Amino acid sequence: MLFTLTEIVLLSALTLSFLHQFYFYTRYMGGCLRNRKREKKEKHPLNPQTPGVSVIICAHNEADNLQNYLTHILEQDYPLFEVIVINDGSVDDTPHILEHYSRLYPHLRITFVPTGARIISSKKLGLTLGVKAAKYDYLLFTDADCTPAGKNWIREIMMRYDENTDLVLAYGAYFKEKTLLNRLIQYDTFFHALQFLGMAEAGKPYMGVGRNLSYKKELFITHNGFSNTLHLCSGDDDLFVNKVANKHNTRIVATPESITYSIPKTTWSDWLHQKRRHLHVSPYYNTKSKLLIGLEPLTRGAFYLLIILSLCLGGFYAALIALALWLLRYTFQLIIINLSAKRLKQKQFGLGILFFDILLPLLNLHILFWGRNKKKNKIQW
Repeated sequence: MLFTLTEIVLLSALTLSFLHQFYFYTRYMGGCLRNRKREKKEKHPLNPQTPGVSVIICAHNEADNLQNYLTHILEQDYPLFEVIVINDGSVDDTPHILEHYSRLYPHLRITFVPTGARIISSKKLGLTLGVKAAKYDYLLFTDADCTPAGKNWIREIMMRYDENTDLVLAYGAYFKEKTLLNRLIQYDTFFHALQFLGMAEAGKPYMGVGRNLSYKKELFITHNGFSNTLHLCSGDDDLFVNKVANKHNTRIVATPESITYSIPKTTWSDWLHQKRRHLHVSPYYNTKSKLLIGLEPLTRGAFYLLIILSLCLGGFYAALIALALWLLRYTFQLIIINLSAKRLKQKQFGLGILFFDILLPLLNLHILFWGRNKKKNKIQW
């Protein structure tokens, strides 16, 4: 026999995990590329109308960021919009800066979270107050430390709405820095963006990011806002989208002008804390979403493990097949990720993919299991 029973079992399992990875990348991770082709083919792909938009920002001690970035939002090239900033208990110069800008920009409105509000996530309360204060039916959310890629950010988002669309998902990137941590953050953020945008493009939306997210006010009111996640410190974006989004009411926007850029964490401890906070809410996704997004790291881990076992326990031909499958996976992974990066005018990735591809799932597992031992009843922003 050319292969032993052990080799047959290993190679069969390896092939199955490879096929799932191939399906995942071509079906979901390539969604931004398919979105571009679909919009080009449609006779009337984009909505030329410009309905009123309420941009909502919750700010907690964001004086410096508001000085640096708020004007980029206030000066958007869009005919009818307001910017609502909710001051969430800031003790820095945030109130004074907002008052200053409100005198310069009449379409800036200010509200605040009442002092002494006892709630696990005051940000959810702040956003709810912002939604109630909004005078327009279309809501666009971002963070105080975010800046749009250009002056057409609002327009790019709004062009994706039609009579069936209630929710638009977009990409929230991070500023680039020349550090290993930043490169890891760039890859992690881009990978997850391709995943949730791609799944939404395939008709299976499961999350969005609050630093670049839009939906109708009616959608928020109809589904009682964040009422079912008030016991969690986060989830104002992904859990709400997970609850209300479906293949009929959700669209994505994947253009360079639709991106927002945020300030990244600069220390490993801060970034791991941020990851822990985000991963903490993933168990609250619906069952279908958990199965879809959980299967990928499972087959990825199995793929690498089976390659190692094939190299250690298999003969020459088994090892050759294992290496060929590894090279093939890396090739289509590299092509899809970098074509998508080029499409969005992001920095492309090379050999670093191999390192990040293994490291990130291990980090996520560590954070998820270690985070179970952390206290979760603190009041957080």
